[in-house]
Amino acid sequence: MTALADLIARRIRATGPLTVAEFMAEALQHPRLGYYATRDPLGAAGDFITAPEVSQVFGELIGLWCADVWTQTGRPDPVLLVELGPGRGTLMADALRAVAVVPDFRRALRLHLVETSPALRAQQAKTLADATPIWHERLDQVPAGPLLLIANEFLDALPIRQFERRGASWHERRVGLAPDGNTLAFALDPTPGAAALISPRYATAPDGSVVEICPAAIRLASDLAKRLVGGGAALFIDYGHAESACGETLQAVRLHRYHPVLEAPGSADLTAHVDFQAFADAARGAGAKIWGPVAQRGFLRSLGIELRARQLLANASPEASATIQRGIHRLIDEGEMGTLFKVLALADPTLPTPAGFSP
Repeated sequence: MTALADLIARRIRATGPLTVAEFMAEALQHPRLGYYATRDPLGAAGDFITAPEVSQVFGELIGLWCADVWTQTGRPDPVLLVELGPGRGTLMADALRAVAVVPDFRRALRLHLVETSPALRAQQAKTLADATPIWHERLDQVPAGPLLLIANEFLDALPIRQFERRGASWHERRVGLAPDGNTLAFALDPTPGAAALISPRYATAPDGSVVEICPAAIRLASDLAKRLVGGGAALFIDYGHAESACGETLQAVRLHRYHPVLEAPGSADLTAHVDFQAFADAARGAGAKIWGPVAQRGFLRSLGIELRARQLLANASPEASATIQRGIHRLIDEGEMGTLFKVLALADPTLPTPAGFSP
């Protein structure tokens, strides 16, 4: 048993089973033993690879998207460029290199990073030293002002709650202890509850259906939307479903392989598919205008990913050419990241349709 598993087991013995969200928060964000507190999870030697690590073109196009939106919003100076969960800083480094062709935007932007991991902050400090970033634990710590926000594979790691239908009622799935008194195990709360959290769209869901709800994502959508009204835009890229649906998607990944969710908490990444419809509904209800979600494939192609690839290939060695082509394929192919990953934009209602979201 890991030290974190022992801590969680003691907490369960003292206060009872945890919600899935409470378990995820401990496993991912515990200040000493949590997954993000103890490691750099990215890359071939880590547990997973994100789009910015796949190809430099991804970050370059996101940077130019931000510069274009900045122009559409009246070129505010200064403007806060914010990234949620910046990883190693790779996306932002590529974005800032690309926007050198828009020098007024580069001079106007002030870089703010929302990151809780000490290990990743250290990497970001090295990668983005020339950009003088300012770090925050939470978005609400970012100062007021015109805002452009990027969040790539951020929402999928926010803690979720799971509910299972039994007859006419919904019962919350919790993390408790197996009969041995030590091993973590899933169990249903015998008492129906949280009916107000379950959308009416699931009223006819069959017995045994599982619904996942992400309260943290809903709060983020609402809070961010209120801030964007009056100036700004946000771009979210993640994997998930465009329309709300029943289904269990919680998973753990370790060393690029699936891992048992409750085994050795703190040693594996935990994620769930994003419910883009619920996220968009919350933002729309708070006043923001919504574009998307659209498939990553179409979004990147509309921004010119294939043209940029041809530019890179023109002077590339055979080995570099193969790497470039593999990266582009992985980002946009329907069998890779092209359709599973979606792109959603939130913005002030006065913003014209941003690039990548035209009908």
